[in-house]
This record gives sequence, C-alpha cells and structure tokens, in this order.
Amino acid sequence: MSSAAAHRGRDRHGRGPRGPLAWPPVPAMSTRRDRFDQIVLEGTERFEKLLSGRYAGTEFAVEDVPPSDPAPWEERRIVLGRLFPADGGMPARIVVYRRPIEARAGDGRDRADLVREVLEEHVAALLGVAPEDLDAGD
Repeated sequence: MSSAAAHRGRDRHGRGPRGPLAWPPVPAMSTRRDRFDQIVLEGTERFEKLLSGRYAGTEFAVEDVPPSDPAPWEERRIVLGRLFPADGGMPARIVVYRRPIEARAGDGRDRADLVREVLEEHVAALLGVAPEDLDAGD
C-alpha cells in the first residue's frame, strides 16, 4: 500500500478521519433570527382567515431594524412594525422589526406576546377595525 493511500481519510497528523464540518441541525443550533422568524410565522397564521379575500395577498416580512427616516405620519419614536398599504400592483405589506422587539422583550414568551401585539395592531389598521375587535380564533 502506498503512502498516499495510507494518508487518504486521515488528517495530516495521522490521528484518523476528520469529523463532520457541521452537525446535523438541532433546535439548540437555531439562531436568534431563526427563532424570531418562527415566532412571526406562527403569529401570521392566526390572521390568515381574517385576511382571506380582499387582503389575501398581504405580505409579512421581518427586518432587523427600522429605517432611520420614519414615514411622515409616524411619530418620532422607535417603531416595532410598519404597515405599507397596497399601492398600485404591490400588495399590502406588514414589516416586523426584530431588534427593537428583542430589546423590549425579556424572554421568549414576552417576545411572542409583543410580536402578536404588533401584528394585531397592523392587521387591524389594514382592516380598518380596532385591535380589540379582531377575532383571530384565539
């Protein structure tokens, strides 16, 4: 057996084959961003029935931080989410800002509650009703 064949499958120090470069995905390996996206996804599922019909094409998005220039109708404060009404061929879009929500939420449960409140507020504004009047199947 040649020395090249003997070294194949071993690292350069002769200690044996190298391990995998990445482990199989496990919940502990999900990033904070992945967990936040999952919270938003679960929150949007609550509103699918309410948005069917006229607002069926509504898009939901997550961005890290809001732009530094608020819209003219917004107060000069840190926003947790934003509603972009349908315009021309573009559907309505609700954006949730991850970093401001994480900064205000203590743990995972608080984060999920805050995301739910932000989504409720913007879906209600889109539908033209008060957030308390939404019946999203709770």
